[in-house]
Amino acid sequence: MGKIIVGLGNPGAKYAANRHNIGFMAVDRIASDHGFSPWKSRFQALTAEGRLNDTRVMLLKPHTFMNLSGQSVGEAMRYLKLTPADVIVLHDELDLAPGKCRVKRGGGHAGHNGLRSIHQHIGADYRRVRLGIGHPGDKDRVAGYVLSDFAKADADWLDDLLRGLSDGAPALAAGDEARFQNAVAARTAPARNSGTRPADDTRPAPKPAPKPAADHPPSLTERLKSLADRFR
Repeated sequence: MGKIIVGLGNPGAKYAANRHNIGFMAVDRIASDHGFSPWKSRFQALTAEGRLNDTRVMLLKPHTFMNLSGQSVGEAMRYLKLTPADVIVLHDELDLAPGKCRVKRGGGHAGHNGLRSIHQHIGADYRRVRLGIGHPGDKDRVAGYVLSDFAKADADWLDDLLRGLSDGAPALAAGDEARFQNAVAARTAPARNSGTRPADDTRPAPKPAPKPAADHPPSLTERLKSLADRFR
């Protein structure tokens, strides 16, 4: 096994759509898009295995609840004989605007209970992908904010972010952080007026401009075609 990609969250249906569970959502999307194995219980977590290009990867969703996430991560890392440098953690980030994404290696846990627990079990030398959810504006409202569901108004940017994370997952696993960030940005901040559309954009192409009228009177066939075009 080459890498462990951890998504942080809390287990159970009542938490599934919480802002705090964006890490779970991200690894679910990666597993689905990249044909990973079915989820199974291991290491006090749900795990799925597969490949992202040339890198063998275990996706891991700790089921210990957020503040004990490090137990699961540490157990999996030691069993697979990996190092903290082989661990990538996807988590919610209050200090980034909604939909923003940043990669960080090492450093503090900034009060995030899941990261604090991981620090305690494997140290700080792992990579983390900070997924912006915004801040409620008052530190006293933080707990209720992160444990509340995303609003309906968040659906579009959240889907764009998850698609971008999945697109960039092979680059992330390979350690190419610049290419990973570019893949995320292509979904979350597409170029405007570039003259191109994303490959999966299903909007119809613009209709061609009408041809100039011919010098001779239109034939019956031409008049019928023109009439049919009007009712398409």
